[in-house]
Formats: sequence, C-alpha cells, structure tokens
Amino acid sequence: MTAAPATVRRKRVVLLGATGSIGESTLRVLRAHPDRLELVGVAAQANAEKLFAICREFGVRHAALGDEAAARAARGTAAFAALPAGARLLAGETGLVELATLPEADIVLVAVVGTAGLAPALAALAAGKDLALASKEILVLAGEFVMAAARASGAKILPVDSEHNAVFQCLQGQDAGSVRRVTLTASGGAFRDWPAERLAQATPADALKHPNWAMGPKITVDSATLANKGLELIEARWLFDLRPDQCHAVIHPQSIIHAVVEFNDGSMLAQLCPPSMTFPIQYALLHPARIPGTEAPLDLGKLSALEFRPVDETRFPLLRLARAAMAAGGAAPAVFNAANEVAVAAFLAGRLPFLGIASVVEKTLETVQPPPPTNLAAALAADAAARHATNLAL
Repeated sequence: MTAAPATVRRKRVVLLGATGSIGESTLRVLRAHPDRLELVGVAAQANAEKLFAICREFGVRHAALGDEAAARAARGTAAFAALPAGARLLAGETGLVELATLPEADIVLVAVVGTAGLAPALAALAAGKDLALASKEILVLAGEFVMAAARASGAKILPVDSEHNAVFQCLQGQDAGSVRRVTLTASGGAFRDWPAERLAQATPADALKHPNWAMGPKITVDSATLANKGLELIEARWLFDLRPDQCHAVIHPQSIIHAVVEFNDGSMLAQLCPPSMTFPIQYALLHPARIPGTEAPLDLGKLSALEFRPVDETRFPLLRLARAAMAAGGAAPAVFNAANEVAVAAFLAGRLPFLGIASVVEKTLETVQPPPPTNLAAALAADAAARHATNLAL
C-alpha cells in the first residue's frame, strides 16, 4: 500500500511594498498558490485603501504604512474597522522592521522603493528570515553589510529581479569558482531604436513607454537610460561574489533571455521565460520547489528571433558611469544611485532634460567622493551627501 504524500507546510510571507508593480505581481503568485504560500504581513508607503483591501482578501492581521501621517489618518476610518479581527496597523520604519521580524514569518519580500527597505531587510536577516530582494538600493548602498548580515545569520538572500534570479537559477549546482563572467540582458528601454540626435527632445511621456515591461515610473526611466542595468551589475557583484570585470551587460530587445552565465570551459547557461515578474517572484518564494506558474510558459516554436546587441555607452553613458562606480568601490555606488534617483525625479517633474540626467550624475560623482564606508551609518551619510550635491547641481 502506497502512503499518502505528506502535506507541504505553507511558507509564510511578509510583503513590504505591496501596492507597487512588484507587489502586485507577488499578490498574483500568492493567489495562484494558496496551498503553498500564506501572506502574514503586508506594508505599503501611503495607500491605505489598497493596503486594507489586501488585508481583507488574504486575512492579514499585521499591516504597516511607511508614511506615519497616512497611518494616523487611516486608523480612524471605516476601512480600518473592517479589517480582520485583531488586525493592527504599524507605521514608519519601526513598523516595517516589526513586520520584517514577525516570529511566524519564513521569508520577507522587500520591494520598498529607495533606502527605506534597508533597515527592515537587515532586521529580517538578523532574525534569521530568508530575504527575497527586489529593492536595488539595498545592495547598491550597503552590499557589503547586507551580505555580511546574511552570512552571520545563515539566512538566504533570494534575488527577485528577473536578471539576478536568472543568474541564481543558472548557478544552482555549479561551483562558483568556475564562473568566468555573468552577462545581464537589457531591453534597451523606450529609446533603444531612437537616433542619438533625437534623445535631446525626449519627454517623460516618451521615456515611460517601455516596450516590454510594465513597471513604475522611476525604474522605467532607468531602463531608458540603462542606469537600471548599471545598478543591477553592482547588485550582481555582491549577490554572486563577483569581481567588477566579471559583470557585463548586453542589449536583448525581446527580454526572453534574462541572463547568461559563462563558465571557464566556455560553456554558457541561460535562463528564459516571458517578460513577467511572476516567474522570478515565484521561484524566489518557493525555492527550491518548481510547480506550475501563474502564466503560460514560452512556446519556442513561436519565437521568430532572439537578438543581442552590444551596448553603445556613448548613447547610454549612465551604464559607463555605473561600471566606473562599481570598479571604484567604496561609496561610489551609493553616490551614483543617489544622484541618479534625484536626477530622474527632476526629469519626471519637467525640471531636467533627458540628457541632463547623465550630466548631473557625472558631475555629482566628480564632486562627491566620501571615503569608503566602514559601517552602515557612513554609507547612509554618503547617500545623503550625494542627494544634497545633486539637488544643488539641478
């Protein structure tokens, strides 16, 4: 007589950044696998209405808003009163940290924009929680300290970005010392086929028309400048313990191959899937299990071509600047990230032309050169100094 299969215990998830594009894709994965995943904590920046709707749908009792004023206003609403019995609403960085360290949580997915995800990410690792990481700034700003925290606690860092998740998959069962180089693919963004002379007239509306992905405004602009790929190269250096010279990028307009790992013997492994974040999110949350996904897989017979082009760094100077910051090390990646974030916000607000983003970032890198950070406070100080200098340069 064959024994019945053992019931798989549901993995308990905390989701920080639930109302953004990564959060929405994560919720799709959670809906598809209620027998495997349980949402036990959820946070947003200020959108209480959407946050409370998620709490009601998934029966979540632990919620937080990063904006403390928004949290105070939300506590007196009928929507708050309609939350599941015993529900509570936390606020600010303290609230995010409390969610990230919930005793019942197994894994914390951090999709918080900017540096706000750093404290809860470090707290989750210190508490021994596995970290599904979607916030680029965390490793760019404090990669050395985050990776050290993971080693100290034994917690796993599971990359959510499609490119890093692809590298992670390709490296399963491989000797890390056998890697020659890693190549991340870039769609090229909204302007990949624009002539260079036309870029001076590019508007925010133009930049937000991404050909392949549906993402938030800031990351969509970063895709158009390739700053996003530069940040991802810096992340890859930390995630996979690579040297800067092992980290490369290539234009791949179809966004089907997300990364290629080349080994010392010349063999290459690539990961393919449709351009949807549900694929890497599911792999990160359910690792190492592979079960049916939320969307249809690729049909190779319908793929007419997979193209690759070298990156022209004269058209995409922010990738060149990011690579230089990665090679310089120390606080340079934090300065690059902060300057780019401020410059992109100015572009989206109509205060800076598209080509001005790279010029402002380069000027900030030249003028702000703090010493290598020896602790997290120094890394945050470098970030603050870069933001101040960039605002002055606008």
